[in-house]
Amino acid sequence: MTTTRWLRRPQPRPAAAVRLFCLPHAGGSAGLYRSWAPLLPADVELLTVRLPGREDRLDEPLPADLPTLVAGLAAAVGPLLDRPWAVFGHSMGAAVGHELVLHLLRQGHRPPVHLFASAREAPQFHRVGTVHLQDDDALCAELARLGGTDAELLAIPEVRALVLPAVRGDYRLIETYPARPEGLLPCSVTALVGTEDEELTVEEAEGWKPWTAAGFDLLGFPGGHFYLSEGPAAVVAAVVERLRN
Repeated sequence: MTTTRWLRRPQPRPAAAVRLFCLPHAGGSAGLYRSWAPLLPADVELLTVRLPGREDRLDEPLPADLPTLVAGLAAAVGPLLDRPWAVFGHSMGAAVGHELVLHLLRQGHRPPVHLFASAREAPQFHRVGTVHLQDDDALCAELARLGGTDAELLAIPEVRALVLPAVRGDYRLIETYPARPEGLLPCSVTALVGTEDEELTVEEAEGWKPWTAAGFDLLGFPGGHFYLSEGPAAVVAAVVERLRN
């Protein structure tokens, strides 16, 4: 396993035809994509993004805002764009991934072959929020409602102390994000949704279409906001199919 401060490469594949950068949800970690590496074919190399404030970056402060986060991540990703690349972002990670692609394009890097926006409304439907201002109990209730974190774990004080600072910080980043990206993407975009996700409407997911000058499609999978954890094989297969088209 190869690691850097920002990126983890679970199964290095130096001969891979394309690199796939995967970004987690608010409060999430690289573990969201733990099952993906063995499911991906040999010609796709997985790189998972590790954000400050969690895992072995626990003592690092979160950036002041989302553009600052993107700038730091772009510095780590830039040297790895010597071959075709794509981005998959889940929930908050989709917004970060979108801004990351635009940032790298402004720097003159080669465009990605695909952007996958998972469980995230398009920028024009972005909603500001106040979850990051609520107390710990309310924050835990929100995490349990979305289904991404075991409610029993959140009842353990030691777990709360480790998890909640990053969760609160990420919610602050996304809830204060101005969502005014500029420019059309030169790559295809796929929006992915859980068919039982109450956080996202079909209209909000289809709203990604006008953000690309290339192709667009919308995919639905059984499950809620964290549908990709319930059926990773089907999601990975759909991603690979689009990377090869």
